[in-house]
Amino acid sequence: MKRRIFIKNAAATAAGAMIIPTIIPSSVMGKNAPSNKINVGQIGCGRIARDHDMPGVMQYDVARMVAVSDVDSNRMADGKKLVEDYYNKKSGSSNAVDVKMYDDYKEMLLNKDIDAVVISTPDHWHAQPAMEAALAGKDIYLQKPNSLTVEEGRIMSDTVNRQGIILQIGTQQRSSAQFRRAAELVRNGRIGKLHTVKIGLPGDPSGPVFPVMPVPENLNFGMWLGPTPEVPYTENLVHPQEGYGRPGWLRHEYYGAGMITGWGQHHYDSAAWGMDTEFTGPVSVEAVAEFPKFGSWNVHGDFMVKHEYEKGITVYTSGGFPNGIRYEGTDGWIFVTRGAYRATASDPIPEGSTKALDASSPEILKYVIGEDEIHLYVSEEQHGNWLECIQSRKQPISPVEIGHRACTVCLISHIAMKIPERLKWNPKTERFVDNDYANSMLSRPQRYPYGTNYIKI
Repeated sequence: MKRRIFIKNAAATAAGAMIIPTIIPSSVMGKNAPSNKINVGQIGCGRIARDHDMPGVMQYDVARMVAVSDVDSNRMADGKKLVEDYYNKKSGSSNAVDVKMYDDYKEMLLNKDIDAVVISTPDHWHAQPAMEAALAGKDIYLQKPNSLTVEEGRIMSDTVNRQGIILQIGTQQRSSAQFRRAAELVRNGRIGKLHTVKIGLPGDPSGPVFPVMPVPENLNFGMWLGPTPEVPYTENLVHPQEGYGRPGWLRHEYYGAGMITGWGQHHYDSAAWGMDTEFTGPVSVEAVAEFPKFGSWNVHGDFMVKHEYEKGITVYTSGGFPNGIRYEGTDGWIFVTRGAYRATASDPIPEGSTKALDASSPEILKYVIGEDEIHLYVSEEQHGNWLECIQSRKQPISPVEIGHRACTVCLISHIAMKIPERLKWNPKTERFVDNDYANSMLSRPQRYPYGTNYIKI
Protein backbone atom coordinates (compact mmCIF):
# COMPACT_ATOMS: atom_id res chain seq x y z
CA MET A 1 0.00 0.00 0.00
CA LYS A 2 1.49 3.28 -1.14
CA ARG A 3 1.05 5.43 1.94
CA ARG A 4 3.69 7.78 3.20
CA ILE A 5 5.25 6.76 6.50
CA PHE A 6 7.35 9.34 8.27
CA ILE A 7 9.96 7.85 10.56
CA LYS A 8 12.31 10.05 12.50
CA ASN A 9 15.36 8.28 13.94
CA ALA A 10 17.23 9.99 16.72
CA ALA A 11 20.51 8.91 18.25
CA ALA A 12 22.52 10.20 21.17
CA THR A 13 25.82 11.72 20.25
CA ALA A 14 29.12 10.39 21.55
CA ALA A 15 29.07 13.26 24.02
CA GLY A 16 25.90 11.78 25.55
CA ALA A 17 23.29 14.30 24.43
CA MET A 18 19.98 13.95 26.23
CA ILE A 19 16.91 13.10 24.10
CA ILE A 20 13.66 14.62 25.29
CA PRO A 21 10.63 12.83 23.87
CA THR A 22 8.03 14.95 22.10
CA ILE A 23 4.57 14.83 23.61
CA ILE A 24 2.17 13.66 20.85
CA PRO A 25 -1.59 14.10 21.35
CA SER A 26 -3.56 10.86 21.28
CA SER A 27 -5.75 12.30 18.52
CA VAL A 28 -2.96 11.85 15.97
CA MET A 29 -2.21 8.25 16.86
CA GLY A 30 -3.87 5.07 15.65
CA LYS A 31 -5.38 4.16 12.27
CA ASN A 32 -6.49 7.72 11.53
CA ALA A 33 -3.19 9.40 12.37
CA PRO A 34 -2.21 12.03 9.78
CA SER A 35 0.48 9.75 8.35
CA ASN A 36 -2.14 7.07 7.65
CA LYS A 37 -4.69 9.30 5.97
CA ILE A 38 -5.21 9.42 2.22
CA ASN A 39 -4.41 12.96 1.10
CA VAL A 40 -6.82 13.91 -1.66
CA GLY A 41 -6.75 16.75 -4.19
CA GLN A 42 -9.94 17.97 -5.86
CA ILE A 43 -9.74 18.86 -9.58
CA GLY A 44 -12.77 20.92 -10.61
CA CYS A 45 -14.85 22.68 -7.96
CA GLY A 46 -18.20 23.07 -9.71
CA ARG A 47 -21.70 21.72 -9.15
CA ILE A 48 -21.05 17.96 -9.04
CA ALA A 49 -17.92 18.49 -6.93
CA ARG A 50 -19.66 20.62 -4.31
CA ASP A 51 -22.91 18.66 -4.16
CA HIS A 52 -21.55 15.14 -4.46
CA ASP A 53 -17.83 14.40 -4.74
CA MET A 54 -16.25 16.65 -2.12
CA PRO A 55 -18.72 15.80 0.67
CA GLY A 56 -18.66 12.19 -0.54
CA VAL A 57 -14.93 11.96 0.17
CA MET A 58 -14.70 14.22 3.24
CA GLN A 59 -17.26 12.21 5.21
CA TYR A 60 -14.65 9.47 5.68
CA ASP A 61 -12.02 9.91 8.39
CA VAL A 62 -9.48 7.90 6.41
CA ALA A 63 -9.36 10.70 3.82
CA ARG A 64 -8.19 14.27 4.14
CA MET A 65 -8.88 16.73 1.32
CA VAL A 66 -5.85 18.99 1.20
CA ALA A 67 -5.91 20.76 -2.17
CA VAL A 68 -8.29 22.13 -4.80
CA SER A 69 -7.80 23.16 -8.41
CA ASP A 70 -10.00 25.01 -10.88
CA VAL A 71 -9.53 27.26 -13.91
CA ASP A 72 -12.11 29.63 -12.37
CA SER A 73 -10.40 31.34 -9.43
CA ASN A 74 -13.75 32.19 -7.78
CA ARG A 75 -14.84 28.56 -7.83
CA MET A 76 -11.43 27.47 -6.59
CA ALA A 77 -11.65 29.88 -3.64
CA ASP A 78 -15.18 28.64 -2.91
CA GLY A 79 -13.88 25.07 -2.99
CA LYS A 80 -11.11 25.90 -0.53
CA LYS A 81 -13.64 27.54 1.79
CA LEU A 82 -16.05 24.59 1.55
CA VAL A 83 -13.31 22.13 2.58
CA GLU A 84 -11.91 24.27 5.36
CA ASP A 85 -15.36 25.04 6.77
CA TYR A 86 -16.20 21.33 6.75
CA TYR A 87 -13.10 20.29 8.68
CA ASN A 88 -13.26 23.26 11.03
CA LYS A 89 -16.84 22.41 11.96
CA LYS A 90 -16.02 18.72 12.32
CA SER A 91 -13.00 19.33 14.55
CA GLY A 92 -14.27 22.36 16.45
CA SER A 93 -11.16 24.25 15.36
CA SER A 94 -10.77 27.47 13.40
CA ASN A 95 -7.74 26.22 11.43
CA ALA A 96 -8.08 22.46 11.11
CA VAL A 97 -6.63 22.41 7.61
CA ASP A 98 -5.02 24.87 5.20
CA VAL A 99 -6.19 23.81 1.76
CA LYS A 100 -3.73 24.59 -1.02
CA MET A 101 -5.02 26.06 -4.29
CA TYR A 102 -3.69 25.24 -7.77
CA ASP A 103 -4.85 27.14 -10.84
CA ASP A 104 -3.23 24.38 -12.92
CA TYR A 105 -3.97 20.81 -11.81
CA LYS A 106 -0.66 19.63 -13.29
CA GLU A 107 1.14 21.42 -10.47
CA MET A 108 -1.04 19.53 -8.00
CA LEU A 109 -0.01 16.26 -9.60
CA LEU A 110 3.64 17.13 -8.89
CA ASN A 111 2.94 17.29 -5.15
CA LYS A 112 4.19 13.97 -3.77
CA ASP A 113 2.23 14.49 -0.54
CA ILE A 114 -1.02 14.06 -2.48
CA ASP A 115 -2.01 10.41 -2.83
CA ALA A 116 -5.19 10.61 -4.86
CA VAL A 117 -7.33 13.03 -6.86
CA VAL A 118 -11.01 13.46 -7.57
CA ILE A 119 -11.73 14.70 -11.11
CA SER A 120 -15.06 16.53 -11.33
CA THR A 121 -14.38 18.62 -14.43
CA PRO A 122 -16.54 19.14 -17.54
CA ASP A 123 -16.70 16.04 -19.72
CA HIS A 124 -14.10 17.21 -22.25
CA TRP A 125 -11.61 17.45 -19.38
CA HIS A 126 -11.89 13.84 -18.11
CA ALA A 127 -9.52 11.61 -20.07
CA GLN A 128 -6.45 13.88 -20.09
CA PRO A 129 -6.19 14.64 -16.35
CA ALA A 130 -7.03 11.01 -15.54
CA MET A 131 -4.14 9.80 -17.70
CA GLU A 132 -1.77 12.38 -16.27
CA ALA A 133 -2.80 11.54 -12.72
CA ALA A 134 -2.22 7.84 -13.41
CA LEU A 135 1.23 8.59 -14.81
CA ALA A 136 1.96 10.63 -11.68
CA GLY A 137 1.04 7.63 -9.51
CA LYS A 138 -2.16 9.11 -8.07
CA ASP A 139 -5.27 7.02 -7.45
CA ILE A 140 -8.33 8.53 -9.11
CA TYR A 141 -12.04 9.08 -8.64
CA LEU A 142 -13.34 10.14 -12.06
CA GLN A 143 -16.74 11.51 -12.86
CA LYS A 144 -18.48 9.88 -15.79
CA PRO A 145 -18.36 9.77 -18.76
CA ASN A 146 -14.88 8.27 -19.00
CA SER A 147 -14.17 10.17 -22.19
CA LEU A 148 -15.74 11.94 -25.16
CA THR A 149 -14.27 9.57 -27.75
CA VAL A 150 -13.80 5.82 -27.87
CA GLU A 151 -10.14 6.15 -28.81
CA GLU A 152 -9.17 8.39 -25.89
CA GLY A 153 -11.20 6.17 -23.56
CA ARG A 154 -9.25 3.11 -24.67
CA ILE A 155 -5.83 4.72 -24.19
CA MET A 156 -6.90 6.09 -20.81
CA SER A 157 -8.11 2.70 -19.57
CA ASP A 158 -4.93 0.99 -20.76
CA THR A 159 -2.75 3.63 -19.09
CA VAL A 160 -4.56 3.38 -15.76
CA ASN A 161 -4.34 -0.41 -15.71
CA ARG A 162 -0.69 -0.44 -16.76
CA GLN A 163 0.18 1.96 -13.94
CA GLY A 164 -1.61 -0.15 -11.32
CA ILE A 165 -3.83 2.77 -10.32
CA ILE A 166 -7.07 2.42 -8.35
CA LEU A 167 -9.60 4.33 -10.45
CA GLN A 168 -13.27 4.52 -9.52
CA ILE A 169 -15.78 5.83 -12.04
CA GLY A 170 -18.58 7.94 -10.58
CA THR A 171 -21.34 5.57 -11.70
CA GLN A 172 -22.72 5.50 -8.18
CA GLN A 173 -25.86 3.54 -9.12
CA ARG A 174 -23.70 0.45 -8.55
CA SER A 175 -23.58 1.36 -4.88
CA SER A 176 -27.39 1.56 -4.66
CA ALA A 177 -28.87 -1.66 -3.30
CA GLN A 178 -31.81 -1.77 -5.70
CA PHE A 179 -29.59 -1.75 -8.81
CA ARG A 180 -27.48 -4.60 -7.43
CA ARG A 181 -30.60 -6.53 -6.41
CA ALA A 182 -32.17 -6.13 -9.85
CA ALA A 183 -28.98 -7.26 -11.61
CA GLU A 184 -28.60 -10.28 -9.30
CA LEU A 185 -32.19 -11.38 -9.89
CA VAL A 186 -31.76 -11.11 -13.65
CA ARG A 187 -28.36 -12.83 -13.67
CA ASN A 188 -29.82 -15.71 -11.62
CA GLY A 189 -32.72 -16.26 -14.03
CA ARG A 190 -35.55 -15.00 -11.84
CA ILE A 191 -37.34 -13.53 -14.89
CA GLY A 192 -36.42 -16.43 -17.15
CA LYS A 193 -34.30 -15.82 -20.24
CA LEU A 194 -33.57 -12.13 -20.65
CA HIS A 195 -34.42 -10.90 -24.15
CA THR A 196 -35.18 -7.16 -23.97
CA VAL A 197 -33.97 -4.19 -21.94
CA LYS A 198 -35.72 -0.82 -22.06
CA ILE A 199 -33.84 2.21 -20.73
CA GLY A 200 -35.55 5.51 -20.03
CA LEU A 201 -33.31 8.50 -20.67
CA PRO A 202 -34.46 12.05 -21.48
CA GLY A 203 -33.08 14.43 -24.07
CA ASP A 204 -32.13 18.07 -23.61
CA PRO A 205 -34.11 21.13 -24.76
CA SER A 206 -32.79 23.58 -27.34
CA GLY A 207 -32.17 27.25 -26.62
CA PRO A 208 -31.54 30.63 -28.27
CA VAL A 209 -28.34 32.01 -29.74
CA PHE A 210 -26.31 33.40 -26.86
CA PRO A 211 -24.36 36.62 -27.33
CA VAL A 212 -20.58 36.82 -27.23
CA MET A 213 -19.38 38.20 -23.89
CA PRO A 214 -16.09 39.39 -22.40
CA VAL A 215 -14.19 36.62 -20.65
CA PRO A 216 -14.44 37.08 -16.86
CA GLU A 217 -11.14 37.95 -15.21
CA ASN A 218 -11.52 35.00 -12.85
CA LEU A 219 -11.70 32.43 -15.69
CA ASN A 220 -8.80 30.96 -17.67
CA PHE A 221 -11.02 30.39 -20.69
CA GLY A 222 -8.26 29.06 -22.94
CA MET A 223 -7.49 26.29 -20.48
CA TRP A 224 -11.20 25.66 -19.88
CA LEU A 225 -11.61 25.03 -23.63
CA GLY A 226 -8.69 22.61 -23.49
CA PRO A 227 -8.59 20.29 -26.52
CA THR A 228 -11.80 21.72 -28.04
CA PRO A 229 -11.86 24.40 -30.77
CA GLU A 230 -11.14 28.00 -29.83
CA VAL A 231 -14.44 29.90 -29.78
CA PRO A 232 -15.71 33.21 -28.33
CA TYR A 233 -16.85 33.14 -24.72
CA THR A 234 -20.48 33.18 -23.65
CA GLU A 235 -21.55 32.28 -20.14
CA ASN A 236 -24.34 29.92 -21.23
CA LEU A 237 -21.85 27.58 -22.89
CA VAL A 238 -19.57 27.40 -19.86
CA HIS A 239 -20.90 27.63 -16.28
CA PRO A 240 -22.80 30.25 -14.27
CA GLN A 241 -20.70 33.06 -12.86
CA GLU A 242 -23.16 33.30 -9.99
CA GLY A 243 -24.20 30.12 -8.20
CA TYR A 244 -23.81 26.49 -9.11
CA GLY A 245 -26.80 25.68 -11.30
CA ARG A 246 -26.75 23.22 -14.20
CA PRO A 247 -24.02 24.47 -16.57
CA GLY A 248 -24.58 25.26 -20.23
CA TRP A 249 -21.60 23.22 -21.43
CA LEU A 250 -23.73 20.10 -20.91
CA ARG A 251 -25.72 21.14 -23.99
CA HIS A 252 -22.91 21.65 -26.51
CA GLU A 253 -21.21 18.84 -28.39
CA TYR A 254 -17.74 20.33 -28.05
CA TYR A 255 -17.89 19.65 -24.32
CA GLY A 256 -20.32 16.75 -23.97
CA ALA A 257 -22.73 14.69 -26.06
CA GLY A 258 -25.92 15.47 -24.17
CA MET A 259 -27.89 13.10 -22.01
CA ILE A 260 -26.65 10.04 -23.91
CA THR A 261 -23.33 10.49 -22.10
CA GLY A 262 -24.54 12.72 -19.26
CA TRP A 263 -26.82 10.08 -17.75
CA GLY A 264 -26.40 7.35 -20.34
CA GLN A 265 -23.27 5.90 -18.76
CA HIS A 266 -25.12 5.40 -15.48
CA HIS A 267 -27.90 3.39 -17.08
CA TYR A 268 -25.79 1.49 -19.62
CA ASP A 269 -23.40 0.54 -16.83
CA SER A 270 -26.24 -0.74 -14.65
CA ALA A 271 -27.88 -2.56 -17.56
CA ALA A 272 -24.59 -4.29 -18.44
CA TRP A 273 -24.39 -5.50 -14.83
CA GLY A 274 -27.68 -7.33 -15.27
CA MET A 275 -26.94 -8.51 -18.82
CA ASP A 276 -23.44 -9.81 -17.89
CA THR A 277 -21.90 -7.74 -20.71
CA GLU A 278 -19.62 -5.51 -18.63
CA PHE A 279 -16.46 -6.31 -20.59
CA THR A 280 -17.94 -6.37 -24.08
CA GLY A 281 -20.60 -4.42 -25.97
CA PRO A 282 -23.33 -4.61 -28.60
CA VAL A 283 -22.78 -5.98 -32.10
CA SER A 284 -25.01 -3.40 -33.76
CA VAL A 285 -26.46 0.03 -33.09
CA GLU A 286 -29.03 2.19 -34.87
CA ALA A 287 -30.66 5.40 -33.78
CA VAL A 288 -32.91 8.31 -34.63
CA ALA A 289 -32.68 11.66 -32.87
CA GLU A 290 -33.85 15.24 -33.06
CA PHE A 291 -31.19 17.95 -33.05
CA PRO A 292 -31.80 21.70 -32.69
CA LYS A 293 -32.08 23.55 -35.99
CA PHE A 294 -30.91 26.83 -34.45
CA GLY A 295 -29.48 28.19 -31.22
CA SER A 296 -26.23 27.75 -29.32
CA TRP A 297 -27.17 24.48 -27.65
CA ASN A 298 -26.80 21.62 -30.12
CA VAL A 299 -26.98 18.28 -28.27
CA HIS A 300 -29.70 15.77 -29.04
CA GLY A 301 -33.30 16.11 -27.92
CA ASP A 302 -35.83 13.27 -28.21
CA PHE A 303 -34.25 10.06 -29.48
CA MET A 304 -34.46 6.29 -29.78
CA VAL A 305 -31.47 3.94 -29.85
CA LYS A 306 -31.48 0.20 -30.48
CA HIS A 307 -28.57 -2.11 -29.59
CA GLU A 308 -28.32 -5.81 -30.36
CA TYR A 309 -26.09 -8.17 -28.35
CA GLU A 310 -24.66 -11.58 -29.20
CA LYS A 311 -26.60 -13.09 -26.32
CA GLY A 312 -29.86 -12.43 -28.16
CA ILE A 313 -30.67 -9.36 -26.05
CA THR A 314 -32.05 -6.19 -27.61
CA VAL A 315 -31.72 -2.90 -25.76
CA TYR A 316 -33.95 0.09 -26.52
CA THR A 317 -33.24 3.54 -25.07
CA SER A 318 -35.60 6.49 -25.26
CA GLY A 319 -37.06 9.37 -23.32
CA GLY A 320 -40.43 7.75 -23.96
CA PHE A 321 -39.68 5.12 -21.30
CA PRO A 322 -39.73 5.83 -17.55
CA ASN A 323 -36.31 6.96 -16.34
CA GLY A 324 -34.63 3.74 -15.28
CA ILE A 325 -34.00 0.21 -16.56
CA ARG A 326 -36.62 -2.43 -17.35
CA TYR A 327 -35.35 -6.00 -17.83
CA GLU A 328 -37.81 -8.23 -19.72
CA GLY A 329 -37.51 -12.00 -19.70
CA THR A 330 -39.57 -15.03 -20.69
CA ASP A 331 -41.02 -15.26 -17.15
CA GLY A 332 -41.56 -11.63 -16.20
CA TRP A 333 -39.93 -8.22 -15.86
CA ILE A 334 -38.01 -6.12 -13.34
CA PHE A 335 -37.84 -2.32 -13.32
CA VAL A 336 -35.21 -0.39 -11.36
CA THR A 337 -34.64 3.33 -10.96
CA ARG A 338 -33.10 5.81 -8.54
CA GLY A 339 -36.43 6.60 -6.93
CA ALA A 340 -36.10 9.87 -5.03
CA TYR A 341 -32.29 9.86 -4.98
CA ARG A 342 -30.44 12.83 -6.48
CA ALA A 343 -26.69 13.32 -6.81
CA THR A 344 -27.27 17.06 -7.34
CA ALA A 345 -30.27 19.31 -6.77
CA SER A 346 -30.72 19.82 -10.54
CA ASP A 347 -30.83 16.14 -11.54
CA PRO A 348 -33.63 15.87 -14.14
CA ILE A 349 -35.78 13.20 -12.47
CA PRO A 350 -39.38 13.36 -11.22
CA GLU A 351 -40.19 13.81 -7.57
CA GLY A 352 -39.93 10.38 -6.00
CA SER A 353 -43.29 8.69 -6.62
CA THR A 354 -41.65 6.01 -8.78
CA LYS A 355 -40.83 2.74 -7.03
CA ALA A 356 -37.08 2.23 -6.89
CA LEU A 357 -37.58 -1.50 -7.59
CA ASP A 358 -40.63 -3.14 -9.13
CA ALA A 359 -41.48 -6.39 -10.91
CA SER A 360 -44.24 -8.12 -12.85
CA SER A 361 -44.90 -10.23 -9.75
CA PRO A 362 -44.14 -9.43 -6.11
CA GLU A 363 -42.81 -12.96 -5.76
CA ILE A 364 -39.88 -12.16 -8.05
CA LEU A 365 -38.50 -9.60 -5.60
CA LYS A 366 -38.89 -12.03 -2.68
CA TYR A 367 -36.55 -14.62 -4.15
CA VAL A 368 -33.51 -15.42 -2.02
CA ILE A 369 -30.22 -15.74 -3.88
CA GLY A 370 -28.66 -19.05 -2.86
CA GLU A 371 -25.08 -19.57 -1.69
CA ASP A 372 -24.10 -21.26 -4.95
CA GLU A 373 -25.72 -18.61 -7.16
CA ILE A 374 -24.32 -15.36 -8.53
CA HIS A 375 -23.63 -12.70 -5.90
CA LEU A 376 -22.51 -9.32 -7.23
CA TYR A 377 -20.03 -6.84 -5.76
CA VAL A 378 -21.43 -5.09 -2.68
CA SER A 379 -20.58 -1.43 -2.05
CA GLU A 380 -22.37 0.78 0.44
CA GLU A 381 -21.19 4.07 -1.07
CA GLN A 382 -19.12 4.87 -4.16
CA HIS A 383 -16.53 7.21 -2.62
CA GLY A 384 -16.10 5.03 0.45
CA ASN A 385 -15.54 1.97 -1.72
CA TRP A 386 -12.84 3.87 -3.63
CA LEU A 387 -11.04 4.81 -0.41
CA GLU A 388 -11.23 1.24 0.88
CA CYS A 389 -9.71 -0.01 -2.36
CA ILE A 390 -6.90 2.53 -2.21
CA GLN A 391 -5.96 0.93 1.09
CA SER A 392 -6.47 -2.70 0.05
CA ARG A 393 -5.34 -2.29 -3.61
CA LYS A 394 -8.33 -4.35 -4.71
CA GLN A 395 -10.38 -3.25 -7.71
CA PRO A 396 -13.34 -0.95 -6.90
CA ILE A 397 -16.93 -1.61 -7.88
CA SER A 398 -16.68 0.67 -10.95
CA PRO A 399 -13.17 0.16 -12.37
CA VAL A 400 -11.87 1.96 -15.43
CA GLU A 401 -12.38 -0.82 -18.00
CA ILE A 402 -16.01 -1.44 -17.06
CA GLY A 403 -16.53 2.31 -17.19
CA HIS A 404 -14.89 2.51 -20.61
CA ARG A 405 -17.18 -0.20 -21.97
CA ALA A 406 -20.33 1.52 -20.70
CA CYS A 407 -19.10 4.87 -22.00
CA THR A 408 -18.41 3.30 -25.40
CA VAL A 409 -22.08 2.29 -25.67
CA CYS A 410 -22.99 5.95 -25.11
CA LEU A 411 -20.50 7.20 -27.68
CA ILE A 412 -21.40 4.79 -30.48
CA SER A 413 -25.07 5.61 -29.82
CA HIS A 414 -24.25 9.28 -30.34
CA ILE A 415 -22.47 8.44 -33.59
CA ALA A 416 -25.47 6.38 -34.74
CA MET A 417 -27.71 9.42 -34.16
CA LYS A 418 -25.76 11.12 -36.98
CA ILE A 419 -25.80 8.20 -39.45
CA PRO A 420 -29.21 6.97 -40.70
CA GLU A 421 -28.46 3.26 -40.96
CA ARG A 422 -27.81 0.17 -38.87
CA LEU A 423 -24.16 0.11 -37.88
CA LYS A 424 -22.32 -3.12 -37.13
CA TRP A 425 -19.96 -2.86 -34.14
CA ASN A 426 -17.08 -5.12 -33.18
CA PRO A 427 -16.64 -4.88 -29.39
CA LYS A 428 -13.29 -6.69 -29.54
CA THR A 429 -11.59 -4.31 -31.96
CA GLU A 430 -13.76 -1.35 -30.88
CA ARG A 431 -14.37 -0.43 -34.50
CA PHE A 432 -17.39 -0.26 -36.77
CA VAL A 433 -17.50 -2.98 -39.41
CA ASP A 434 -17.00 -1.75 -43.00
CA ASN A 435 -17.88 1.87 -42.27
CA ASP A 436 -14.98 4.30 -42.55
CA TYR A 437 -17.17 7.34 -41.95
CA ALA A 438 -18.46 6.00 -38.63
CA ASN A 439 -14.93 5.00 -37.63
CA SER A 440 -13.71 8.53 -38.34
CA MET A 441 -15.99 9.68 -35.49
CA LEU A 442 -14.27 7.46 -32.90
CA SER A 443 -11.77 10.28 -32.31
CA ARG A 444 -11.73 14.07 -32.50
CA PRO A 445 -9.11 16.65 -33.45
CA GLN A 446 -7.37 18.02 -30.34
CA ARG A 447 -6.19 21.60 -29.96
CA TYR A 448 -2.48 21.63 -29.08
CA PRO A 449 -1.12 21.49 -26.41
CA TYR A 450 -4.24 20.00 -24.83
CA GLY A 451 -5.56 16.48 -25.22
CA THR A 452 -4.53 12.87 -24.75
CA ASN A 453 -2.63 12.90 -28.08
CA TYR A 454 0.05 15.10 -26.54
CA ILE A 455 0.70 13.14 -23.36
CA LYS A 456 4.06 11.40 -23.25
CA ILE A 457 3.50 7.81 -22.14
